[in-house]
Amino acid sequence: MEIAVVWIPADIEASEPAVAMCLAHLRRHDYRLKGIVRAPWETVEQQMIDGEVDVVVIADPAHLPPDRSPRIEVATPASTAHEDRSAFDPQLG
Repeated sequence: MEIAVVWIPADIEASEPAVAMCLAHLRRHDYRLKGIVRAPWETVEQQMIDGEVDVVVIADPAHLPPDRSPRIEVATPASTAHEDRSAFDPQLG
């Protein structure tokens, strides 16, 4: 059974809905809850580095700091990404 923490940023005021969503996720995946962390991202990051936590569960991707480590990005098709697609344009040769 994997060990998980729920991370809720300290600036999220109405944390109950986020916590409830995350706890439901833990139950669906049969994770063992280590705790709910309301601290800076670096606290959770250190728990991952130290091997204390296998999974970090969040309620909303917008809660994650953009400069976090480890940095994880999801590749999306160019047609849905908000980026310069000129490198993919076959007519530019």
